[in-house]
Amino acid sequence: MTRREYLFGAAAALSAPLLSCSGAKPKRPNILFAFADDQSYPHASAYGDPVVQTPVFDRVAAEGVVFTHSFATCPSCTPSRGSVLTGRHIWQNGEAGVLYGTIPPELPLATHLLEDAGYHVGYTGKPWLPGDWKAGGLTRHPNGKEFNTRKLDPPPPPGIDERDYSANFADFLKDRPDDAPFFFWFGCTEPHRVYGKGLGVQAGKKLEDVNVPACWPDTEEIRSDILDYYNEVEHFDRQTGLMLAQLEQAGELDNTIVVVTSDNGMPFPRAKVNLYDLGVRMPLAIRWPERIEAGRTVDDFVSHIDFMPTFLEAAGVAVPDAVEGRSLAPLLEAAESGTLDPSRDHVLTALERHTMCRPDGATYPIRAIRTRDYLYLRNFEPDRWPTGGPEFVSSNKTFHGDVDACPTKTFMVAEENQAKYPREYELCFGKRPAEELYDVNADSDQVTNLADDPAHADAKSDLWAALEARLKATNDPRIEGRDPWQGYAYRQTIGFGASFNTALPQEERERATQRGSHKPE
Repeated sequence: MTRREYLFGAAAALSAPLLSCSGAKPKRPNILFAFADDQSYPHASAYGDPVVQTPVFDRVAAEGVVFTHSFATCPSCTPSRGSVLTGRHIWQNGEAGVLYGTIPPELPLATHLLEDAGYHVGYTGKPWLPGDWKAGGLTRHPNGKEFNTRKLDPPPPPGIDERDYSANFADFLKDRPDDAPFFFWFGCTEPHRVYGKGLGVQAGKKLEDVNVPACWPDTEEIRSDILDYYNEVEHFDRQTGLMLAQLEQAGELDNTIVVVTSDNGMPFPRAKVNLYDLGVRMPLAIRWPERIEAGRTVDDFVSHIDFMPTFLEAAGVAVPDAVEGRSLAPLLEAAESGTLDPSRDHVLTALERHTMCRPDGATYPIRAIRTRDYLYLRNFEPDRWPTGGPEFVSSNKTFHGDVDACPTKTFMVAEENQAKYPREYELCFGKRPAEELYDVNADSDQVTNLADDPAHADAKSDLWAALEARLKATNDPRIEGRDPWQGYAYRQTIGFGASFNTALPQEERERATQRGSHKPE
Protein backbone atom coordinates (compact mmCIF):
# COMPACT_ATOMS: atom_id res chain seq x y z
CA MET A 1 0.00 0.00 0.00
CA THR A 2 1.39 3.43 -0.96
CA ARG A 3 1.54 6.40 1.41
CA ARG A 4 -1.21 8.09 -0.60
CA GLU A 5 -3.49 5.03 -0.49
CA TYR A 6 -2.97 4.79 3.25
CA LEU A 7 -3.65 8.48 3.92
CA PHE A 8 -6.75 8.72 1.78
CA GLY A 9 -8.05 5.38 2.96
CA ALA A 10 -7.78 6.60 6.54
CA ALA A 11 -9.35 9.95 5.65
CA ALA A 12 -12.27 8.29 3.90
CA ALA A 13 -12.95 6.03 6.86
CA LEU A 14 -12.75 8.85 9.38
CA SER A 15 -14.87 11.23 7.32
CA ALA A 16 -17.67 8.85 6.36
CA PRO A 17 -20.30 10.92 8.25
CA LEU A 18 -19.36 13.87 6.03
CA LEU A 19 -20.57 11.99 2.98
CA SER A 20 -23.54 10.01 4.22
CA CYS A 21 -26.64 10.61 6.26
CA SER A 22 -28.59 7.64 7.61
CA GLY A 23 -28.50 5.87 4.24
CA ALA A 24 -30.21 8.76 2.44
CA LYS A 25 -28.45 10.69 -0.26
CA PRO A 26 -27.36 13.93 1.42
CA LYS A 27 -27.89 17.38 -0.04
CA ARG A 28 -24.58 18.50 -1.45
CA PRO A 29 -23.18 21.50 0.41
CA ASN A 30 -22.51 24.90 -1.03
CA ILE A 31 -18.99 26.27 -0.56
CA LEU A 32 -18.09 29.92 0.07
CA PHE A 33 -14.33 30.38 -0.06
CA ALA A 34 -13.47 33.83 1.34
CA PHE A 35 -9.85 34.52 0.45
CA ALA A 36 -8.07 37.63 1.70
CA ASP A 37 -5.07 38.97 -0.21
CA ASP A 38 -2.01 39.36 2.06
CA GLN A 39 -3.35 38.80 5.59
CA SER A 40 -1.10 37.16 8.18
CA TYR A 41 -1.85 35.14 11.29
CA PRO A 42 -2.76 36.19 14.00
CA HIS A 43 -4.45 39.32 12.70
CA ALA A 44 -8.02 38.55 13.67
CA SER A 45 -9.65 39.39 16.96
CA ALA A 46 -10.55 35.72 17.50
CA TYR A 47 -6.81 35.07 17.87
CA GLY A 48 -6.48 37.76 20.51
CA ASP A 49 -5.19 40.62 18.38
CA PRO A 50 -6.13 43.70 20.46
CA VAL A 51 -6.38 46.18 17.57
CA VAL A 52 -7.97 44.66 14.47
CA GLN A 53 -11.71 43.98 14.71
CA THR A 54 -12.99 40.99 12.72
CA PRO A 55 -16.46 40.11 14.03
CA VAL A 56 -17.32 38.00 10.99
CA PHE A 57 -14.17 35.88 11.18
CA ASP A 58 -14.87 35.59 14.90
CA ARG A 59 -18.41 34.40 14.21
CA VAL A 60 -17.24 31.75 11.74
CA ALA A 61 -14.67 30.62 14.33
CA ALA A 62 -17.22 30.55 17.17
CA GLU A 63 -19.84 28.70 15.11
CA GLY A 64 -17.32 26.32 13.58
CA VAL A 65 -13.62 25.52 13.89
CA VAL A 66 -10.68 27.89 14.16
CA PHE A 67 -7.21 26.64 13.20
CA THR A 68 -4.02 27.85 14.87
CA HIS A 69 -1.45 26.23 12.56
CA SER A 70 -2.69 26.77 9.03
CA PHE A 71 -0.11 27.54 6.35
CA ALA A 72 -0.08 28.67 2.74
CA THR A 73 2.20 26.68 0.46
CA CYS A 74 3.92 29.82 -0.81
CA PRO A 75 4.09 33.49 0.28
CA SER A 76 3.22 34.76 -3.22
CA CYS A 77 -0.22 35.27 -4.79
CA THR A 78 -0.30 33.11 -7.92
CA PRO A 79 1.51 30.00 -6.69
CA SER A 80 -0.41 30.05 -3.42
CA ARG A 81 -3.72 30.23 -5.28
CA GLY A 82 -2.56 27.49 -7.62
CA SER A 83 -1.98 25.16 -4.68
CA VAL A 84 -5.53 25.76 -3.44
CA LEU A 85 -6.92 24.80 -6.84
CA THR A 86 -4.69 21.75 -7.40
CA GLY A 87 -4.05 20.42 -3.88
CA ARG A 88 -0.34 20.25 -4.73
CA HIS A 89 2.89 21.92 -3.63
CA ILE A 90 4.25 24.64 -5.88
CA TRP A 91 7.12 22.48 -7.14
CA GLN A 92 4.51 19.96 -8.37
CA ASN A 93 2.57 22.60 -10.33
CA GLY A 94 5.05 23.56 -13.04
CA GLU A 95 4.41 27.07 -14.35
CA ALA A 96 1.49 27.45 -11.93
CA GLY A 97 4.11 27.53 -9.16
CA VAL A 98 5.38 31.03 -9.92
CA LEU A 99 3.99 34.56 -9.98
CA TYR A 100 2.98 35.61 -13.51
CA GLY A 101 2.97 32.03 -14.75
CA THR A 102 0.31 29.93 -16.41
CA ILE A 103 -1.59 26.75 -15.56
CA PRO A 104 -0.58 23.47 -17.22
CA PRO A 105 -3.85 22.04 -18.59
CA GLU A 106 -3.09 18.55 -17.31
CA LEU A 107 -3.45 19.71 -13.69
CA PRO A 108 -6.92 18.85 -12.33
CA LEU A 109 -8.52 21.89 -10.66
CA ALA A 110 -11.01 21.67 -7.81
CA THR A 111 -13.25 24.27 -9.46
CA HIS A 112 -13.44 22.38 -12.74
CA LEU A 113 -14.13 19.06 -11.05
CA LEU A 114 -16.93 20.65 -9.00
CA GLU A 115 -18.37 22.32 -12.09
CA ASP A 116 -18.30 19.01 -13.96
CA ALA A 117 -20.20 17.48 -11.02
CA GLY A 118 -23.02 20.02 -11.35
CA TYR A 119 -21.81 22.84 -9.13
CA HIS A 120 -22.43 26.46 -10.07
CA VAL A 121 -18.92 27.93 -9.95
CA GLY A 122 -17.95 31.58 -10.02
CA TYR A 123 -15.89 34.34 -8.43
CA THR A 124 -15.65 38.00 -7.59
CA GLY A 125 -12.53 40.05 -7.00
CA LYS A 126 -9.17 38.42 -7.56
CA PRO A 127 -9.15 34.87 -8.91
CA TRP A 128 -6.03 32.90 -9.87
CA LEU A 129 -3.78 35.89 -10.62
CA PRO A 130 -1.51 37.47 -11.66
CA GLY A 131 -0.62 35.46 -14.75
CA ASP A 132 -2.07 34.19 -18.03
CA TRP A 133 -4.09 31.05 -17.45
CA LYS A 134 -4.74 30.59 -21.19
CA ALA A 135 -1.08 30.59 -22.23
CA GLY A 136 -0.49 26.98 -21.17
CA GLY A 137 -3.48 25.64 -23.07
CA LEU A 138 -6.23 25.73 -20.44
CA THR A 139 -9.58 26.32 -22.13
CA ARG A 140 -11.81 27.52 -19.29
CA HIS A 141 -11.25 29.97 -16.48
CA PRO A 142 -9.70 28.39 -13.38
CA ASN A 143 -12.25 30.10 -11.10
CA GLY A 144 -15.44 29.75 -13.12
CA LYS A 145 -17.74 32.56 -14.19
CA GLU A 146 -16.75 36.13 -13.39
CA PHE A 147 -18.98 38.48 -11.35
CA ASN A 148 -17.23 41.83 -11.11
CA THR A 149 -19.52 44.46 -12.63
CA ARG A 150 -20.96 45.95 -9.43
CA LYS A 151 -19.12 48.92 -7.91
CA LEU A 152 -19.34 50.48 -4.47
CA ASP A 153 -21.53 53.58 -4.30
CA PRO A 154 -20.34 55.93 -2.93
CA PRO A 155 -16.77 55.13 -4.04
CA PRO A 156 -14.56 53.68 -1.29
CA PRO A 157 -11.64 55.45 0.42
CA PRO A 158 -8.22 55.42 -1.28
CA GLY A 159 -6.66 51.98 -1.50
CA ILE A 160 -9.94 50.04 -1.19
CA ASP A 161 -11.05 48.10 -4.28
CA GLU A 162 -14.03 49.79 -5.94
CA ARG A 163 -15.82 46.49 -6.59
CA ASP A 164 -18.88 45.73 -4.50
CA TYR A 165 -18.03 42.14 -3.67
CA SER A 166 -21.26 41.34 -1.86
CA ALA A 167 -23.43 42.76 -4.67
CA ASN A 168 -21.46 40.65 -7.14
CA PHE A 169 -22.14 37.63 -4.93
CA ALA A 170 -25.86 38.44 -5.10
CA ASP A 171 -25.62 38.41 -8.91
CA PHE A 172 -23.89 35.04 -8.75
CA LEU A 173 -26.70 33.62 -6.61
CA LYS A 174 -29.34 34.96 -9.02
CA ASP A 175 -27.49 33.30 -11.90
CA ARG A 176 -27.51 29.90 -10.20
CA PRO A 177 -29.66 27.18 -11.78
CA ASP A 178 -32.46 25.89 -9.56
CA ASP A 179 -31.28 23.54 -6.81
CA ALA A 180 -27.66 23.54 -7.99
CA PRO A 181 -25.07 23.63 -5.22
CA PHE A 182 -22.48 26.34 -5.64
CA PHE A 183 -18.81 27.05 -5.17
CA PHE A 184 -18.00 30.75 -4.90
CA TRP A 185 -14.49 32.18 -4.75
CA PHE A 186 -14.52 35.54 -2.96
CA GLY A 187 -11.09 36.84 -3.89
CA CYS A 188 -10.87 40.04 -1.91
CA THR A 189 -7.98 42.30 -2.98
CA GLU A 190 -7.66 43.63 0.56
CA PRO A 191 -5.41 43.95 2.53
CA HIS A 192 -3.07 44.00 -0.49
CA ARG A 193 -1.41 47.36 -1.04
CA VAL A 194 -1.83 50.19 -1.87
CA TYR A 195 -3.30 51.67 1.34
CA GLY A 196 -4.87 55.01 2.02
CA LYS A 197 -2.15 56.49 4.17
CA GLY A 198 -3.30 57.31 7.69
CA LEU A 199 -6.75 55.72 7.35
CA GLY A 200 -6.11 53.41 10.30
CA VAL A 201 -5.51 56.35 12.63
CA GLN A 202 -8.43 58.24 11.11
CA ALA A 203 -10.64 55.25 11.91
CA GLY A 204 -9.78 55.69 15.59
CA LYS A 205 -7.07 53.06 15.97
CA LYS A 206 -4.26 53.99 18.32
CA LEU A 207 -0.57 53.83 17.45
CA GLU A 208 0.35 52.78 20.97
CA ASP A 209 -1.79 49.63 20.74
CA VAL A 210 0.14 48.11 17.83
CA ASN A 211 2.38 45.09 18.36
CA VAL A 212 5.42 45.64 16.10
CA PRO A 213 7.27 42.42 15.16
CA ALA A 214 10.92 42.34 16.19
CA CYS A 215 12.13 42.39 12.58
CA TRP A 216 11.01 46.03 12.08
CA PRO A 217 11.94 49.25 13.85
CA ASP A 218 9.33 50.27 16.39
CA THR A 219 8.49 53.72 15.03
CA GLU A 220 5.41 55.85 14.50
CA GLU A 221 5.69 55.49 10.71
CA ILE A 222 5.64 51.71 10.87
CA ARG A 223 2.92 51.55 13.50
CA SER A 224 0.72 53.73 11.30
CA ASP A 225 1.43 51.50 8.29
CA ILE A 226 0.30 48.47 10.30
CA LEU A 227 -2.91 50.27 11.27
CA ASP A 228 -3.63 51.01 7.60
CA TYR A 229 -3.18 47.28 6.91
CA TYR A 230 -5.63 46.47 9.72
CA ASN A 231 -8.12 48.88 8.18
CA GLU A 232 -8.16 46.79 4.99
CA VAL A 233 -8.39 43.50 6.89
CA GLU A 234 -11.59 44.90 8.39
CA HIS A 235 -12.98 45.73 4.93
CA PHE A 236 -12.52 42.09 3.92
CA ASP A 237 -14.28 41.02 7.10
CA ARG A 238 -17.27 43.31 6.49
CA GLN A 239 -17.73 42.13 2.92
CA THR A 240 -17.63 38.50 4.05
CA GLY A 241 -20.33 39.33 6.59
CA LEU A 242 -22.61 40.77 3.90
CA MET A 243 -22.31 37.51 1.99
CA LEU A 244 -23.18 35.46 5.06
CA ALA A 245 -26.22 37.67 5.60
CA GLN A 246 -27.46 36.92 2.09
CA LEU A 247 -27.12 33.19 2.65
CA GLU A 248 -28.81 33.43 6.02
CA GLN A 249 -31.74 35.32 4.54
CA ALA A 250 -32.06 32.69 1.83
CA GLY A 251 -32.00 29.88 4.40
CA GLU A 252 -28.83 28.40 2.91
CA LEU A 253 -26.13 29.41 5.36
CA ASP A 254 -26.19 26.22 7.40
CA ASN A 255 -25.69 24.03 4.32
CA THR A 256 -22.78 26.15 3.16
CA ILE A 257 -19.17 25.36 4.02
CA VAL A 258 -17.74 28.80 4.82
CA VAL A 259 -13.95 29.03 4.71
CA VAL A 260 -12.21 32.29 5.68
CA THR A 261 -8.47 32.52 5.15
CA SER A 262 -5.74 34.33 3.18
CA ASP A 263 -3.37 33.58 0.31
CA ASN A 264 -0.11 34.73 1.91
CA GLY A 265 1.31 37.08 4.49
CA MET A 266 1.09 40.82 4.99
CA PRO A 267 2.85 43.05 2.43
CA PHE A 268 5.73 44.15 4.61
CA PRO A 269 9.47 43.38 4.62
CA ARG A 270 10.32 39.85 5.84
CA ALA A 271 6.63 38.89 5.68
CA LYS A 272 5.14 38.42 2.21
CA VAL A 273 7.58 36.58 -0.13
CA ASN A 274 9.25 34.97 2.91
CA LEU A 275 8.82 31.58 4.57
CA TYR A 276 8.79 32.93 8.11
CA ASP A 277 5.44 32.79 9.90
CA LEU A 278 4.61 36.36 8.89
CA GLY A 279 4.73 35.20 5.27
CA VAL A 280 2.99 31.81 5.30
CA ARG A 281 1.09 31.27 8.56
CA MET A 282 -2.54 32.03 7.82
CA PRO A 283 -5.75 32.77 9.70
CA LEU A 284 -8.31 30.02 9.09
CA ALA A 285 -11.86 29.47 10.30
CA ILE A 286 -14.39 27.03 8.82
CA ARG A 287 -18.12 26.92 9.51
CA TRP A 288 -20.61 24.19 8.50
CA PRO A 289 -23.08 23.64 11.34
CA GLU A 290 -24.79 20.72 9.61
CA ARG A 291 -21.57 18.74 10.06
CA ILE A 292 -19.20 20.67 12.34
CA GLU A 293 -19.53 21.07 16.10
CA ALA A 294 -19.20 24.72 17.04
CA GLY A 295 -16.64 26.44 19.20
CA ARG A 296 -13.64 24.21 18.58
CA THR A 297 -9.97 25.08 18.16
CA VAL A 298 -7.71 22.76 16.16
CA ASP A 299 -3.94 22.93 16.69
CA ASP A 300 -2.95 20.37 14.05
CA PHE A 301 -0.80 21.56 11.15
CA VAL A 302 -2.82 22.05 7.98
CA SER A 303 -1.87 23.34 4.56
CA HIS A 304 -3.67 25.05 1.70
CA ILE A 305 -3.16 21.87 -0.32
CA ASP A 306 -5.76 20.33 2.00
CA PHE A 307 -8.63 22.50 0.73
CA MET A 308 -9.08 20.75 -2.62
CA PRO A 309 -9.58 17.22 -1.26
CA THR A 310 -11.80 18.61 1.50
CA PHE A 311 -14.12 20.35 -0.96
CA LEU A 312 -14.25 17.42 -3.35
CA GLU A 313 -14.92 14.91 -0.60
CA ALA A 314 -17.72 17.02 0.86
CA ALA A 315 -19.27 17.28 -2.60
CA GLY A 316 -19.00 13.55 -3.20
CA VAL A 317 -16.46 14.01 -6.02
CA ALA A 318 -13.53 11.63 -6.42
CA VAL A 319 -10.16 13.08 -5.42
CA PRO A 320 -7.57 12.74 -8.21
CA ASP A 321 -4.50 10.63 -7.50
CA ALA A 322 -2.26 13.60 -8.29
CA VAL A 323 -3.46 15.50 -5.22
CA GLU A 324 -0.91 15.73 -2.41
CA GLY A 325 -3.19 17.33 0.19
CA ARG A 326 -5.29 15.50 2.76
CA SER A 327 -8.94 16.12 3.52
CA LEU A 328 -9.67 18.15 6.61
CA ALA A 329 -12.85 16.17 7.22
CA PRO A 330 -11.50 14.16 10.19
CA LEU A 331 -10.47 17.38 11.93
CA LEU A 332 -13.72 19.16 11.12
CA GLU A 333 -15.93 16.33 12.32
CA ALA A 334 -14.08 15.55 15.52
CA ALA A 335 -15.73 16.51 18.80
CA GLU A 336 -12.54 17.58 20.54
CA SER A 337 -10.26 20.57 20.39
CA GLY A 338 -6.47 20.64 20.46
CA THR A 339 -4.15 18.25 18.63
CA LEU A 340 -6.19 15.52 16.96
CA ASP A 341 -4.02 13.77 14.37
CA PRO A 342 -0.43 12.95 15.43
CA SER A 343 0.65 12.72 11.79
CA ARG A 344 -0.17 16.39 11.26
CA ASP A 345 2.93 17.58 13.05
CA HIS A 346 4.53 19.71 10.32
CA VAL A 347 4.00 21.54 7.03
CA LEU A 348 6.22 22.27 4.04
CA THR A 349 6.43 25.67 2.35
CA ALA A 350 8.37 26.92 -0.65
CA LEU A 351 9.28 29.87 -2.85
CA GLU A 352 10.73 30.25 -6.32
CA ARG A 353 9.76 33.34 -8.32
CA HIS A 354 7.85 36.38 -7.18
CA THR A 355 8.70 39.51 -9.21
CA MET A 356 11.33 39.64 -11.95
CA CYS A 357 13.94 41.26 -9.73
CA ARG A 358 17.23 39.49 -10.49
CA PRO A 359 19.43 39.34 -13.58
CA ASP A 360 18.35 36.78 -16.21
CA GLY A 361 15.14 36.01 -14.36
CA ALA A 362 16.89 34.18 -11.53
CA THR A 363 14.60 33.11 -8.70
CA TYR A 364 15.24 32.92 -4.97
CA PRO A 365 14.63 29.24 -4.16
CA ILE A 366 13.74 28.33 -0.59
CA ARG A 367 12.17 25.26 0.99
CA ALA A 368 11.10 25.08 4.63
CA ILE A 369 9.67 22.71 7.18
CA ARG A 370 7.70 24.08 10.14
CA THR A 371 7.07 21.96 13.23
CA ARG A 372 5.67 22.75 16.64
CA ASP A 373 9.15 23.60 17.93
CA TYR A 374 11.20 24.78 14.97
CA LEU A 375 11.25 26.47 11.60
CA TYR A 376 14.02 25.21 9.33
CA LEU A 377 14.77 26.91 6.00
CA ARG A 378 17.11 25.87 3.22
CA ASN A 379 18.16 28.74 0.95
CA PHE A 380 19.46 27.02 -2.17
CA GLU A 381 21.12 30.13 -3.63
CA PRO A 382 22.44 32.13 -0.65
CA ASP A 383 24.65 34.28 -2.88
CA ARG A 384 21.54 35.88 -4.37
CA TRP A 385 19.62 38.71 -2.76
CA PRO A 386 16.36 37.41 -1.25
CA THR A 387 14.71 40.74 -2.02
CA GLY A 388 16.28 41.30 -5.42
CA GLY A 389 18.94 43.58 -3.97
CA PRO A 390 19.70 47.29 -3.81
CA GLU A 391 20.90 47.74 -7.39
CA PHE A 392 18.79 45.70 -9.83
CA VAL A 393 15.65 47.49 -11.06
CA SER A 394 12.80 44.98 -10.92
CA SER A 395 9.69 44.58 -13.04
CA ASN A 396 8.10 46.89 -10.46
CA LYS A 397 10.57 49.62 -11.48
CA THR A 398 12.06 49.60 -8.01
CA PHE A 399 15.00 48.20 -6.03
CA HIS A 400 14.52 45.34 -3.56
CA GLY A 401 11.67 44.46 -5.90
CA ASP A 402 10.35 41.47 -3.95
CA VAL A 403 9.34 43.84 -1.15
CA ASP A 404 6.16 45.78 -1.88
CA ALA A 405 6.49 49.54 -2.07
CA CYS A 406 5.22 50.87 1.25
CA PRO A 407 5.95 53.38 4.02
CA THR A 408 7.70 50.68 6.05
CA LYS A 409 10.07 49.86 3.19
CA THR A 410 10.68 53.54 2.43
CA PHE A 411 11.56 54.17 6.07
CA MET A 412 13.86 51.19 6.40
CA VAL A 413 15.88 51.69 3.22
CA ALA A 414 16.61 55.36 3.95
CA GLU A 415 20.36 55.62 4.59
CA GLU A 416 19.99 57.29 7.96
CA ASN A 417 17.62 54.56 9.13
CA GLN A 418 19.83 51.76 7.85
CA ALA A 419 22.50 53.17 10.14
CA LYS A 420 20.07 53.63 13.03
CA TYR A 421 18.48 50.17 12.75
CA PRO A 422 21.21 47.95 11.25
CA ARG A 423 19.90 44.64 12.67
CA GLU A 424 16.37 45.19 11.41
CA TYR A 425 17.63 46.31 8.02
CA GLU A 426 19.83 43.25 7.65
CA LEU A 427 16.99 40.93 8.69
CA CYS A 428 14.66 42.39 6.08
CA PHE A 429 16.97 43.26 3.17
CA GLY A 430 20.27 41.46 3.65
CA LYS A 431 21.56 38.20 2.20
CA ARG A 432 20.94 34.99 4.12
CA PRO A 433 22.96 31.85 4.86
CA ALA A 434 22.19 28.49 3.27
CA GLU A 435 20.49 27.27 6.46
CA GLU A 436 18.25 29.00 8.95
CA LEU A 437 16.81 27.52 12.14
CA TYR A 438 14.45 29.21 14.58
CA ASP A 439 13.03 28.14 17.93
CA VAL A 440 9.46 29.22 17.29
CA ASN A 441 8.44 29.02 20.95
CA ALA A 442 11.24 31.18 22.31
CA ASP A 443 11.45 33.36 19.20
CA SER A 444 7.96 33.78 17.75
CA ASP A 445 9.11 36.52 15.34
CA GLN A 446 11.91 34.26 14.06
CA VAL A 447 14.79 36.72 14.15
CA THR A 448 17.52 34.70 15.92
CA ASN A 449 19.08 32.15 13.59
CA LEU A 450 20.26 29.07 15.52
CA ALA A 451 21.63 27.15 12.54
CA ASP A 452 25.22 27.45 13.78
CA ASP A 453 24.39 26.87 17.45
CA PRO A 454 25.82 23.49 18.58
CA ALA A 455 22.98 23.11 21.07
CA HIS A 456 20.56 22.82 18.14
CA ALA A 457 22.74 20.81 15.77
CA ASP A 458 20.73 17.60 16.14
CA ALA A 459 17.45 19.41 15.53
CA LYS A 460 18.87 21.05 12.41
CA SER A 461 20.17 17.75 11.06
CA ASP A 462 16.89 15.95 11.72
CA LEU A 463 14.79 18.69 10.13
CA TRP A 464 16.93 18.86 6.99
CA ALA A 465 16.74 15.07 6.67
CA ALA A 466 12.96 15.17 7.01
CA LEU A 467 12.61 18.03 4.53
CA GLU A 468 14.98 16.44 2.03
CA ALA A 469 13.10 13.15 2.20
CA ARG A 470 9.72 14.79 1.54
CA LEU A 471 11.09 16.86 -1.34
CA LYS A 472 12.54 13.75 -2.95
CA ALA A 473 9.33 11.80 -2.40
CA THR A 474 7.31 14.55 -4.07
CA ASN A 475 9.72 14.95 -7.00
CA ASP A 476 10.91 18.47 -6.35
CA PRO A 477 13.24 19.39 -9.25
CA ARG A 478 15.21 21.66 -6.93
CA ILE A 479 16.31 18.78 -4.70
CA GLU A 480 17.32 16.89 -7.83
CA GLY A 481 19.62 19.75 -8.83
CA ARG A 482 17.36 21.01 -11.63
CA ASP A 483 15.94 24.52 -12.10
CA PRO A 484 13.04 24.74 -14.57
CA TRP A 485 11.74 27.92 -12.94
CA GLN A 486 14.28 30.33 -14.38
CA GLY A 487 13.13 29.38 -17.87
CA TYR A 488 9.42 30.01 -17.24
CA ALA A 489 8.04 32.97 -19.18
CA TYR A 490 7.07 36.04 -17.18
CA ARG A 491 3.47 36.41 -18.37
CA GLN A 492 2.75 39.79 -16.90
CA THR A 493 -0.94 40.65 -16.89
CA ILE A 494 -3.17 42.74 -14.69
CA GLY A 495 -6.86 42.79 -13.94
CA PHE A 496 -8.97 40.30 -15.86
CA GLY A 497 -6.85 39.50 -18.88
CA ALA A 498 -5.57 42.92 -20.00
CA SER A 499 -1.90 43.06 -20.85
CA PHE A 500 0.26 44.94 -18.38
CA ASN A 501 3.32 46.61 -19.86
CA THR A 502 6.41 46.41 -17.69
CA ALA A 503 7.58 49.66 -19.26
CA LEU A 504 4.72 51.61 -17.73
CA PRO A 505 5.92 54.29 -15.31
CA GLN A 506 5.28 53.50 -11.67
CA GLU A 507 2.71 56.29 -11.37
CA GLU A 508 0.66 54.73 -14.20
CA ARG A 509 0.81 51.34 -12.47
CA GLU A 510 -0.48 52.94 -9.30
CA ARG A 511 -3.31 54.67 -11.16
CA ALA A 512 -4.30 51.33 -12.67
CA THR A 513 -4.43 49.90 -9.16
CA GLN A 514 -6.61 52.73 -7.90
CA ARG A 515 -9.09 52.13 -10.75
CA GLY A 516 -9.90 48.84 -9.07
CA SER A 517 -7.81 46.52 -11.20
CA HIS A 518 -5.79 43.77 -9.58
CA LYS A 519 -3.27 45.28 -7.21
CA PRO A 520 0.18 44.36 -8.58
CA GLU A 521 1.73 41.21 -7.15
